[in-house]
Amino acid sequence: MADEALENEIKVLIVEALMLEDVQPEEIDPEAPLFVEGLGLDSIDALELAIAIDKKYGVKIKAEDESSREVFRNVRSLAAHVAATR
Repeated sequence: MADEALENEIKVLIVEALMLEDVQPEEIDPEAPLFVEGLGLDSIDALELAIAIDKKYGVKIKAEDESSREVFRNVRSLAAHVAATR
């Protein structure tokens, strides 16, 4: 299970990497979906976010992996994947 500090780091990373000007990191619900509803991210955002995570944490997330959909489900699942993989 990822800790709250890592979740908060990832929220900041999402806002900065995707240049979400009208979203504050603390407004992002760690359980809210990242794609479609929730933050409403798209596949380009996923690619940019995967690159940012690789740069910051050294964790590679392959787009063609079936598990990627689950990893990118929300901030909490993303943080758990980073914590388990790095």
